[in-house]
Amino acid sequence: MTRRQEGPSVQLHRRLGHADLPAVGEARGALREFLRHRSGPDETDTAELLLSELVTNALIHTRNGATITVTSSPGRLRVEVRDFVTGREPAPYVPNADDGTHGRGLLLVQSLADSWGVTMQALGKVVWFELTAGTP
Repeated sequence: MTRRQEGPSVQLHRRLGHADLPAVGEARGALREFLRHRSGPDETDTAELLLSELVTNALIHTRNGATITVTSSPGRLRVEVRDFVTGREPAPYVPNADDGTHGRGLLLVQSLADSWGVTMQALGKVVWFELTAGTP
């Protein structure tokens, strides 16, 4: 990964409606544009993939939409996807061979992010991941 531009933290914030699956592509595009001059292509690709997994989960498994907050600061990128439904924390799911393409999102997050987690809120939860820029 490449080093980010030096400077203060900057944020991208978006609200997505329930079951608005075309918003996944729009969120990816907004993230790519946001990161265009802030990180390298490998980190941007990884962030896009992980964001799309978290957003898809939030839109499919909740009824009240989600919000995305991306914070870029020197050496670190943090992406948060918040839903507004109370319930249990999500956990990585080990899919069956017959499961097709479903159930791998959090495994990807766990594998590719430098750190990730879930923060429970009074209403809903925030699933987040961080990518740390390497040295040039």
